[in-house]
Amino acid sequence: MDVRSPGEFAKGHWPGAINLPLFSDQERAEVGTIYKQRGRRQAIQRGLAITGPKLADLSEGLQRCVNTNSDSALRLYCWRGGMRSGSLAWLADLVDLKPVLLDGGYKSYRRWVLERFEQIWPLRLLAGRTGTGKTDLLLALARRGVAVVDLEGLAHHRGSSFGGLGMPPQPSTEHYENRLAEVLERCRKEAAQEIWLEAESSRVGRCNIPAALFKQMQAAPLLEIRRTLQERVDRLVDVYGLQGRELLQAATLRISKRLGPQRTQQAMDALEIDRWDLACEAMLDYYDRCYDSELARDPDRNSADLAGFGCDEAAAMLLEKGLMRPCSGSPQGDTPLKITAY
Repeated sequence: MDVRSPGEFAKGHWPGAINLPLFSDQERAEVGTIYKQRGRRQAIQRGLAITGPKLADLSEGLQRCVNTNSDSALRLYCWRGGMRSGSLAWLADLVDLKPVLLDGGYKSYRRWVLERFEQIWPLRLLAGRTGTGKTDLLLALARRGVAVVDLEGLAHHRGSSFGGLGMPPQPSTEHYENRLAEVLERCRKEAAQEIWLEAESSRVGRCNIPAALFKQMQAAPLLEIRRTLQERVDRLVDVYGLQGRELLQAATLRISKRLGPQRTQQAMDALEIDRWDLACEAMLDYYDRCYDSELARDPDRNSADLAGFGCDEAAAMLLEKGLMRPCSGSPQGDTPLKITAY
């Protein structure tokens, strides 16, 4: 349970934590100002005046959390593991909830998160032209026990100008890092000898992949998957075709300088008559050129032709050919690694 203010919680928190703020954002700012201008004692007095009327509601919130999660201890944290979490720990103890405090608070958790990215991980990259279904394939592999980090799923973004369409709001980069660290740690606990990620740029929408992790990604072995143009167009139509003409046109205009006037006009004309397939074909030439330029840096890559295979069939084939391996701690067919973001 995160007892910091709603604004602090929104910026980033321990994935899965529940927010029970001791202070609102305005109250926290007020107490902080008093601390700076008038000292610690006056700030404590003001904090007590604010929280006094809230004690009954806070106690109910603590008990509600315990009742909802009766199989685990009540764990509390604030920014540094100081007065806010200590105050609610006192209240929880008063009603026999036996709380546990995070030593050092969220600040110590963030230090742990950033340390994950400095470790060496057995990363493997899945690459392929736009529309080859890399994310769906990774999820199918995860269901078969392969260690997977879904960079796009954790970021709520598919990575292109169209990537945010139909997706939930993106987390902050800080919270994205928290999610990534938790998934990597689960991979470690599963004794993963390979961790598969989609080949990405350093940004997924507005979320930055941590620099230390991205550096490892750039040096990781790469497997390229291939599908026919028609399969790719059909997949893109399935993913984006229901988003509405205006949203698709706006996303197209955002990359008009990169597409060039001719391809932009072709795509816009196709969207005007609801021919998303023709719009895809007009834009894929640009995306393919960008992809091929990046891929040329790794001439020794492995590749797999998945034309005609669904994602589950393709995942089974890749495992059968030994191009990927399930975790030793999660044998093929058993419960897969959890990769869903909170």
